[in-house]
Amino acid sequence: MSTTTYEDLAATLRGDLITPSDAGYDAARAVYNAMIDRRPAAIARCRDVADVINCVRFAREHDVEIAVRGGGHNAGGLGVWDDALVIDLSLMRSTTVDPVGHTVRVDGGCTWGDVDHATVAFGMATPSGFLASTGVGGLTLGGGIGYLSRRFGLTVDNLLAADVVLADGTFVTASASEHSDLFWALRGGGGNFGVVTSFRFRCHDIGEHGVVIGGPVLYDLADTPAVMRWYRELLPSLPEELSGWLGLITVPPAPPFPEELWGRKSCAIVWCYTGSHERADEVLEPIRSFGSPLLVGPHPMPFNVLQSAFDGLYPAGLQWYWRADFFNEISDAAIDVHCKFGAQLPTGHSTMHLYPIDGAAGRVAEDATAFAYRDGGWAGVIVGVDPDPANADTITAWAKDYWTELHPTSAGGAYVNFLMDEGQDRVRASYLGNYDRLAEVKERYDPDNVFHVNQNIRPAAVATR
Repeated sequence: MSTTTYEDLAATLRGDLITPSDAGYDAARAVYNAMIDRRPAAIARCRDVADVINCVRFAREHDVEIAVRGGGHNAGGLGVWDDALVIDLSLMRSTTVDPVGHTVRVDGGCTWGDVDHATVAFGMATPSGFLASTGVGGLTLGGGIGYLSRRFGLTVDNLLAADVVLADGTFVTASASEHSDLFWALRGGGGNFGVVTSFRFRCHDIGEHGVVIGGPVLYDLADTPAVMRWYRELLPSLPEELSGWLGLITVPPAPPFPEELWGRKSCAIVWCYTGSHERADEVLEPIRSFGSPLLVGPHPMPFNVLQSAFDGLYPAGLQWYWRADFFNEISDAAIDVHCKFGAQLPTGHSTMHLYPIDGAAGRVAEDATAFAYRDGGWAGVIVGVDPDPANADTITAWAKDYWTELHPTSAGGAYVNFLMDEGQDRVRASYLGNYDRLAEVKERYDPDNVFHVNQNIRPAAVATR
């Protein structure tokens, strides 16, 4: 397409349009995962909904592929695409808190750091993820598993409404009372149905005016089998105000970790207690007294401090390779695999995490939202990570081998936010019985599959050809 044609688009935007001839092009096309190196035709740094509408209509008129970039991480780097028009929402970052109604309205380019900054000041939060630098849009549309999920459900269980620019360039609001079929699909169906320009979430009072008790408990790697067996039995019995994810890590060589632990491989559980501090000692006693921990770190902190605690360890620009699965249980066979590959952690950033789907998140019916894995268990992710491109093959091989041995113990599908480009069968498996209904909604709102640079759900008519 000619430069002149893109100049016509630029003239319609309040934001900037960046093309390969512009000095800022390489910075604008770079994404969180530095393994991704794609060259879009243009990047539209949108400033408002009108910019988004103009971009969608332009792309349809000129038969240009669309990629949509929110505020954060996407594992597979699907916020950019070769020769596509990237609709970049990262400048759209306003938040509006209603402290009386316990809601927050959030622009589509926000990170969870933006949201937590706004809500924790009022002692509130909405369920999100585990890093403040994660984008609101991507995490929400995939489901949203986080520290608060046992108590308040997934992020999508707290979504009240979403403003969406559809594939034909029209603008709608989806909620339980408007476009309810689209609202159902957005709650876990990924970026398949349009560009979400804002979200409205329900918020909850947490801790003591936003101060929770959180932090890691670290164990020697040799204790992993005992820790995992204890954890799998303990977690469902805990009050829902307490949640913790389990990981196999290398202790970061930086404060606040004690210097004598730096670089040591460890089994870690990062806990978050959001209940009354008067009950904290009673609730936390089981996690403080078990085994022979190397470090017992939970202490009072604002929730947004816990959410951002690992951001400095994982800045944008590292090499990442992800593999993932859901697990109904942490079986003894799985523990054997975890022990084998935990001992082989190839770099200091590489890790395995198990995030619980339990409590309030598990009480939602499988077909109530597009996110289907509701019968308890964990979302697991294996990530090979390193700053050095020379180590890309090493971290990729470790993650693939780990996943290959662990997958037979899984529930089959995976959290779509953790998927790389793994094929249609993996996408279908990640939605269980909800996939066909999602394909029907896709047919209604995007029959030409305009939004396909994602974990794609094909329109029903296309899927049956």
